[in-house]
Amino acid sequence: MKKILVTGGAGYIGSHTIVEIMERNAGEVISADNYSNSTPKTFERIKTITEKALKNYNIDLCDASAVKQMFEENEGIDGIIHFAAFKFVGESVENPLLYYHNNLESLVNILRAVKEFKVPNFIFSSSCSVYGNIGKLPVNESTALGAVSPYGYSKQVGERIVQDFAASTASVKAVLLRYFNPTGAHVSGKIGEEPLQKPTNLVPVITQTAIGKIKEIVVHGNNYNTRDGTCIRDYIHVTDIARAHTDALAWLEKNKDSPACSIFNLGSGNGVSVMEMINAFEKVSGKKLNYRIGPKRDGDVEAIYSDNTLVKNTLGWNPQFTLEDMMLSAWKWELNMKEGA
Repeated sequence: MKKILVTGGAGYIGSHTIVEIMERNAGEVISADNYSNSTPKTFERIKTITEKALKNYNIDLCDASAVKQMFEENEGIDGIIHFAAFKFVGESVENPLLYYHNNLESLVNILRAVKEFKVPNFIFSSSCSVYGNIGKLPVNESTALGAVSPYGYSKQVGERIVQDFAASTASVKAVLLRYFNPTGAHVSGKIGEEPLQKPTNLVPVITQTAIGKIKEIVVHGNNYNTRDGTCIRDYIHVTDIARAHTDALAWLEKNKDSPACSIFNLGSGNGVSVMEMINAFEKVSGKKLNYRIGPKRDGDVEAIYSDNTLVKNTLGWNPQFTLEDMMLSAWKWELNMKEGA
């Protein structure tokens, strides 16, 4: 059985990817997560879904010696999916050095271990934020990069680090997955997005407002040059994102002659505005949301959505969940958390 290391395994996308790997019997999973924005309860929830346990290393990946020890204790890792990173745009604007230190030093430490311990396959969790403000939509993989926030730029630089590393290390093949706006929760309602900080992603703000954890939704700007004045994003179900990571690993394993580093957009291909998201949730849940219009937020891009042709044609990946599925699963997760399930 293959051995796969998932960094950030207790996080939102990491946990769903672990479930996907386990349900597909794609390999033995090891996790590394220091719970900086997650909870150990996630692994208990994963076990209730999969009936499988896994080992997590509670380490800071910026600690090179701890990273090396983890690899020494786990010989023969076949693939790494690297999620671990700070991800809040606003926080990155306020504290850019924190983001550059954490997101880049941890990546460099992992790649050093990849080289030393001869790990053949590496998947990097990137983001559509590397594109910045776009002049022409939809975005494809050849669109010029221009991140506008320190978070986005940490991903842009991270991509370059992985590309340069893969080009110089013949034994390693890499894939960069630029995903757009992951949302929703596992169909069981047993794992979902649970940020320890006040959420900034739209859907958890919506569900927490609907259930009473948050007083109101602040719509950050309604005078953008979009169809209703609010920002437009490309929302994609988190399970579709998780499946793409396992598909990418399988593709690397089967295609030994693939390029040193390949790049794919992960999105639905459709743009949805903030107000359209609010309306969609109200429709499927029957709950009326309390929201108000507020000022624009630093680092926010006006509109972005993907051209996902390349990933469809190369990996055979297609989104399977609708916007309604995203909202219903996120709401189910929120209700289950309220009930303590």
